[in-house]
Amino acid sequence: MSHEVIALGIDTSNYTTSAALVSDGVVISNRKLPLPVADGQRGLRQSDAVFAHTKNLPDIMDAIAGDLGGRVPMVIGCSVSPRDAAGSYMPCFLAGRAAAHAAGAVCGAQIFEFSHQAGHIAAALYSAGALGLLDGGEPFAAFHVSGGTTDVCIVTPGGREPKIERVGGTTDLNAGQLIDRVGVMMGERFPCGAALEAMAEGAEFNAGLKISVNGLYCSLSGGENKARQKYESGMGGAAVASYTLDFVSTTLDALTGNLRQRYGMIPVIYAGGVMSCRRMRSLLGRRENVFFAEPEFSADNAAGAALLAYKNYTEAL
Repeated sequence: MSHEVIALGIDTSNYTTSAALVSDGVVISNRKLPLPVADGQRGLRQSDAVFAHTKNLPDIMDAIAGDLGGRVPMVIGCSVSPRDAAGSYMPCFLAGRAAAHAAGAVCGAQIFEFSHQAGHIAAALYSAGALGLLDGGEPFAAFHVSGGTTDVCIVTPGGREPKIERVGGTTDLNAGQLIDRVGVMMGERFPCGAALEAMAEGAEFNAGLKISVNGLYCSLSGGENKARQKYESGMGGAAVASYTLDFVSTTLDALTGNLRQRYGMIPVIYAGGVMSCRRMRSLLGRRENVFFAEPEFSADNAAGAALLAYKNYTEAL
């Protein structure tokens, strides 16, 4: 290619408004604005999320326009659903889709629509230096672990976006829900992952935890109940925080072991906001052929949508 190809990505998840730019395959801007959540609350209603995105988008787009410096994106990618599956829908993604199509109509850019999950996986692969997994024909595994999702997936490259098949995950609470519920219980402000990680810093790992894992499926509600019992019995915040994070990481490690028993030494990428936690990564990283993203590419972001849009656009040239 003799000229610069710029892709714009837009993602409006339930808790972050984000936009990103990719120039010739490199992420050059990754802008985010969190949605406000009142003290003591554990999340947002969808109507409130859509309203907050509507307020955030002008500021995000103004910032991205500054990063463009007069250049014009040739292609735009946006998240339009939580997963690439029938019936997967959340109103909050309507805001980003509307912004993407409005921008595309004005600048003449091609539009590609993706699932939020595919964007998370692409961003994590990019950050881990493993984006080439999307170019090969071999399947790989992805854990998408966040406040809204705890999925074990088999990813098959090819097509507009890779085929993502959920083969396991939680049967009740999501990992991020567990962490946020425990954090809010202890007076922390939602979202609580960073606060719990800071509280747990220096605490010894909780070995021998009783978890609930059956094959590639897990239950996390017992972790919340146990953490609440510990806190109400007078256990300090650092101990409760370390227990909570170690409960989640021990569960994910057990799922990874079971995954490997079924699929062999398949590459594994850990994506999603919960995987920003370096304490968890210290356990999971002991396994071979596993990949992690840096925190800015683990939490909700639009970089994956921009990368997938760039990939689709350039492959068609």
